[in-house]
Amino acid sequence: MRNVMKSPAVGGQAVLGGKKFKKAFTLIELLIVIAIIAILATLIFVNVASARKKARDVKRKADLKNLQTALEMYNEANGSYPTTGSAVWGFNGCGLGNHGVTGPTGYVPNLAPTYVSTLPLDPTVVSQDHCYTYRSNGTDYKLRALNTVEIPLVSTDPFYDSLHTNGRTAQVSTPGAVTW
Repeated sequence: MRNVMKSPAVGGQAVLGGKKFKKAFTLIELLIVIAIIAILATLIFVNVASARKKARDVKRKADLKNLQTALEMYNEANGSYPTTGSAVWGFNGCGLGNHGVTGPTGYVPNLAPTYVSTLPLDPTVVSQDHCYTYRSNGTDYKLRALNTVEIPLVSTDPFYDSLHTNGRTAQVSTPGAVTW
């Protein structure tokens, strides 16, 4: 018969047959710890992803406000807004013409580099019907972050576009261009 000593663990060790054994975690305990870590990692990932979306939306709104300010400076200096002949212009790849980010062929013509260094682009990938757009007849204008907003705008947001009621388009415009 084996010599098993039934004594309490001493210094974190169990005694069996005169030999000392260290206590260890059971498989169940390890699985529980792994599950808790996985849940916490998922929560952190979701919060970080949400914060990134909010940051990109803040950048979109800031871009529109900066362009709006530049358009007002252009209007003050030239007596009208840069015109697109009432067509909607977007950056090359947006499906709204072959327009760049500066000069007379910029998606806001002649605004850059005089009033802004270059025209901003959406912080995500520009694609068909997902980009910044501009339309002007010289008297009025409308700037949009078309279908790019990641956290939908509510109707009370000053950037809300009442013509794109899904909340995914932010806009700034003159009063005469609101319904474009």
